[in-house]
Amino acid sequence: MYFPAKVSLSSIAIAFVCSQAISQDGTQILITNVNVFDGVNEELIENANVVVTDNLIAKVSSEPLSATNRVVIDGGGRTLMPGLIDAHWHTLYCCNPQSVIATGDILEVAVRGAIGSEGTLMRGFTSVRDVGGNSFAIKRMIDAGEIKGPRILPSGPPVTQTGGHFDYRPYQAVPSNSGDSQWYWYSVGLMAQADGVPEVTKRAREIMRMGATQLKISTGGGVSSTYDPLDVRQYTKAEIEAFVEVADTYNTYVASHVFTDEAVEIAVAAGVKSIEHGFLMSRETMELMRDNDVWLSVQPLLDDEDGFSFDDPISQQKWIDVTNGTDFTYTTAKEVGVKVAFGTDILFDPKLAERQGAFLAKLQRWYTPYEVLKMATSTNAELLELSGPRHPYQQGGLGVIAEGAYADLILVDGNPLENIDLIADPHKNFDLIMKDGKIYKNTLD
Repeated sequence: MYFPAKVSLSSIAIAFVCSQAISQDGTQILITNVNVFDGVNEELIENANVVVTDNLIAKVSSEPLSATNRVVIDGGGRTLMPGLIDAHWHTLYCCNPQSVIATGDILEVAVRGAIGSEGTLMRGFTSVRDVGGNSFAIKRMIDAGEIKGPRILPSGPPVTQTGGHFDYRPYQAVPSNSGDSQWYWYSVGLMAQADGVPEVTKRAREIMRMGATQLKISTGGGVSSTYDPLDVRQYTKAEIEAFVEVADTYNTYVASHVFTDEAVEIAVAAGVKSIEHGFLMSRETMELMRDNDVWLSVQPLLDDEDGFSFDDPISQQKWIDVTNGTDFTYTTAKEVGVKVAFGTDILFDPKLAERQGAFLAKLQRWYTPYEVLKMATSTNAELLELSGPRHPYQQGGLGVIAEGAYADLILVDGNPLENIDLIADPHKNFDLIMKDGKIYKNTLD
C-alpha cells in the first residue's frame, strides 16, 4: 500500500484534449498547475507537478519537472485526486432492471453490465469491488482494453443457503431433490446456492476457480429477497467456517451480507473479514468487529429521494426497517473506531446508478469532506488488499497519488475538500478522468 508522506508541494499543469483512451507507448504525461489531494493527507499538495509514465505515477514534486516525449496537461489550479473506489458494487445487478432478472437471460444481463461499466468509469470510479454476479468476462475485456470500465475485483456469484438471501427462485421451486437441474441463474453463475459443508466447500472452490478475488456469501436475512426475514441467521457456523477455510487456502477472505447482532457475531467467530451492510448491529457488536480486525462495508442508504423501491410490500417494509438504522450505524462505527469502507449497493436501476457519486457525497452527513474522500480512495484500497495474491492489480498502489502508484486520476473543477458536493455531479465537475495512465475524459482547452 502506498501512503505518501505529508509534504507541501506546488501545482500541476495540463494542456491536452482527448475524449478517447490513449495508449501511452512510452509517452510521458506531465500534469502541471494543480493542487493534489494524495488520498491520505488532508493538506493539499499545492502547485504540484506530476509525471505519468505508461500506467504509473513516476514523479510528484513541488519543483518544476521535465519529461521526455511528453504530453503536457495544464490543470489551471484545479484539484487532482485519486480515482474513486466503490467497495460494494454490482456490475450486473446495478444496470439491469428487475424485469430483466425475472424474464431475461445472461446475454442481456451481461450486455447491460458491460455498457454500464463505461458509465461507472466516467463517473470517476476507476476501481470497484464487485460483491455479487458473474462479471468475470467483463473484467477481462476491460483489462484487455476491449471495452471501457473500472478495475474490477470480482467475488463471482454470491452464495446463499436454501431460502436465504439470493434465493430468488419462484415459490414452486421447493421441495427439490438431488436430481433436479440448477435454477437458470445458478447455472450461469449470476448467483449460487449451497447447503451443508461438503456442498459449501465444492461451490466455494468452483467460484475461486472462476477467478474470484474474494468470496461473497449471505449469513443473514435480506431486503430484496422474499423468503428470509431480516432477523434470521443463515448458514451454520460450520458452514461459514468451510467458506472461510476455502478462501484461506487461496490466501484471500470472505465477505458476508448480514445485518443483525447474532448473525454478525457468528460470522466474525467463523472468520469472515468483511461485514456487508450491518445496519441493525449494536455498539457492542461493532466493538467485537474492531477487536477482531473485521471491516464494516456499509452504504449510505436512506429512505430519501434515492431510496430503493420494491414491488413486494414485505421487501419495502424491510427496506424501511434497515434504513432506519443507517444513522446509528455510521455514527456508532465512527465513535467505536471500526474500519469502515464506502460502497453503494445500487440494484436493478440504471438511472439510480448514475447517482453513484451523489451516494458518496451523502457521507457528509457523518464525515468531513476529507474523511469522505479518504474513505473512497486509500481506505477502500486497503480493504481491497485483503485479497492478497488474488488481487489482480498489484503492480502499483490504488487510491493514492504517489510515486509508483497506478495513474488513476481525476481532475476536479474546484476543491472537493471544501465542497464535497462537487463529486455528486461528475459529468459537470470532473474535467479529466484517467485510469491506468490512459485518458478517458478531458474537457480542458
